[in-house]
Amino acid sequence: MGKRVIVAVVLVPVLLAVLFLAPDWGLPIAISVLAMVALHEVLWSTGFVKNPKVSGLAIVLAGLIPFWVFVGERMLPALVTLFIYVFLLFAVAMTSHCTVTMEKMGGSFFLSIMIPYFLSTFIRLREMPDWNYYILLPFVVAWLSDAFALFAGMLFGKHKLAPELSPKKTVEGAVGGVAGAVLSTLLYGFIVGKWFGAPAVRYGLLVVYALLGALAAQFGDLAFSYIKREYKIKDYGSIFPGHGGVLDRFDSVIFAAPLLEILIVSFPAFVGVMG
Repeated sequence: MGKRVIVAVVLVPVLLAVLFLAPDWGLPIAISVLAMVALHEVLWSTGFVKNPKVSGLAIVLAGLIPFWVFVGERMLPALVTLFIYVFLLFAVAMTSHCTVTMEKMGGSFFLSIMIPYFLSTFIRLREMPDWNYYILLPFVVAWLSDAFALFAGMLFGKHKLAPELSPKKTVEGAVGGVAGAVLSTLLYGFIVGKWFGAPAVRYGLLVVYALLGALAAQFGDLAFSYIKREYKIKDYGSIFPGHGGVLDRFDSVIFAAPLLEILIVSFPAFVGVMG
């Protein structure tokens, strides 16, 4: 627990600096690095892809996607990039003496698109009006849901939630995580509205954000736990002591962030330029 707290104390200021103080081009660089590290973790820690050329191509693609989002998701650059990637991927497969299977190709391609594109939510959020009120919400919902779920599970947990995927998770912990996310998001809305100049706050929508976002965060946690259990590993990496790898720390955010982006665009909770 001590290591987890120390990492959080260091990680949170760095995160705030990247999100609020870095130049516009700094955020896609940070997302690109995170995505490449995360993809390397899931491909190599599981042993799913042992061919360095296949994993290397996937990691490069994952690193390029945040920049594609940053320049406006233009179709021609996407087509050129995907054509080159697929061409080279099949070239590697055809010269691998059938050791690179369709399963390996499809899995690496899926992960190399999903992880960076979902993480690129923060790039798209930062381009929105009133972005400074919204960009922390995925972390508030996902990470505080994780924290409340942990403590609620430790104090009240009796009924296993998904023992085959995550033996320590309980129904009581999941409920506590959702409740904690709601309380934390409402508090966040009050603080932003009271002391950081946010326009009128729709607290009912913040509750919806928290409820759905916390469920998505817990689903993301279980989704990446599914991969870990399939390949019988405990953590994806060790870059964050006490937390594990990038995926161990950001698994819930990867699923919560894009759902919250959809909700924010469709139903803005801070009534200002967007509302």
